[in-house]
Amino acid sequence: MTLIKKEIFIFMIPICAILFLSGCTAKLTDPEINFEPPAYVEQMPSREDKNDFTSTGSIFGQGDNPLFSDHKAMHVNDIVTVIISENAQSSNTGSKQLSEDGTSTLGGGTYTGKTHNSAVDSVISKISGFGNMSFAGNSNSSYKGQGSSTKDASFTTTISARIVKVLQNGNYFISGKREILVDDQKQIIQIGGVIRPYDIDQNNRIDSAQISEAKILYKTEGDVNRATQQSWGTKIIQAVWPF
Repeated sequence: MTLIKKEIFIFMIPICAILFLSGCTAKLTDPEINFEPPAYVEQMPSREDKNDFTSTGSIFGQGDNPLFSDHKAMHVNDIVTVIISENAQSSNTGSKQLSEDGTSTLGGGTYTGKTHNSAVDSVISKISGFGNMSFAGNSNSSYKGQGSSTKDASFTTTISARIVKVLQNGNYFISGKREILVDDQKQIIQIGGVIRPYDIDQNNRIDSAQISEAKILYKTEGDVNRATQQSWGTKIIQAVWPF
């Protein structure tokens, strides 16, 4: 009975190790994006709307929807259309080559002097024969590496975002999200950032290049996405494999 328990324990050790490593590497294999406002957006107080001037007899109207007004987004919860047109191009090339040669030699000296005593000369000759030792060594080391990378990506779409906060300097922090579900394939587009009111055109649109602190997310969920991703077991092996 004890032997069976020991075998079960030995069998469970690698399983527990795999589960532990999968928990440790889960956050590393799946990149995430945080759409919380930047720190300075939270620290900057909101601008309060003040009606310092009131004209009761104005023929142009008062309130949120006057007769003559700019139809661009100006207040919290107003909607602005964002034209997302992002292009990323990069090309990198690198090479490195190292080479090193070394030679070392160690030799023992010999005594070749002659004396007037033949017996002494014979003994010295024998000692020199044993002592004439030498060592030689050669070492060669070389390394050569080369790599190149080219990237050309583009992404174009349109999404509507909501003004979440009007900052004290008049800029807007916007946030928007769109989810599309077609044939069990889900597409998620999300955007956030800070814009200037005078960058909004007369059609209430703004280009994504004019958004500060811009964060743009596009991802798909479904069978097609799962089929094109590596399994969790493969990710674990690649995360811990040292070679």
